[in-house]
Amino acid sequence: MLCEHEEPHELESLTPPLVEHDPPGHEHTHGLVDRSVLRSHAGIRAVSWSLAVLTVTALAQAFIYTRTLSVALLADLIHNFGDALTAIPLGLAFFFRSVKGERLAGLAVVLAILISALVALGQTIERFIHPRSLSHLWVLAAAGVIGFVGNELAAQVRLRAGRKLQSPALVADGQHARVDGFVSLGVLASAAVVAIGLDLADPIIGLVITAVILRITWESWHTISTTDPGEMLDDDQLRRQ
Repeated sequence: MLCEHEEPHELESLTPPLVEHDPPGHEHTHGLVDRSVLRSHAGIRAVSWSLAVLTVTALAQAFIYTRTLSVALLADLIHNFGDALTAIPLGLAFFFRSVKGERLAGLAVVLAILISALVALGQTIERFIHPRSLSHLWVLAAAGVIGFVGNELAAQVRLRAGRKLQSPALVADGQHARVDGFVSLGVLASAAVVAIGLDLADPIIGLVITAVILRITWESWHTISTTDPGEMLDDDQLRRQ
């Protein structure tokens, strides 16, 4: 008789309250879960599309770099590859639906931008010390246009999704990609200036691009450090979109 009374109580103690009782708000709880799943899917979709666009952009620029050896293009290329790779921690954060993971992914974005700036700076200094003549200038100019278009497409995807999902990490990455597009136009400027005989313009423009990347690093850090995932973005952040 003792076992017959103890067994139901033991089962009750292992059953979560939500399952033990079917409260009126049970369906609403499922609604909240559905919204988190939808946010996860939307975030992964945005990250995947932007990764594909930036990977194609970087590969096209890498091929052109082997023909031109432009340090301005190299700085932009390194940055675009780093930008594409930031999609990995962001995608994982959305996949696991982790607020902490999304915040850490945002920090990874900032770190990737900083590293790309330092690498680009090193390559630019090396080119000042060992200058080289550029060739295939029309192809180099095309690389700048490709970089601009690819980055702007990625920025549109990230910023729209970041605003809709209230994701500071996506917004920071979108701001990053948008400014990268204008940085890519620096490659076009490098080709134009070198074409008129100013070979030193290439490393100078590479240096300017590096400075712009460092500025992006600071702005992205500000976005990540002042806003948590799911919070409303402030007016200044929304204007930058």
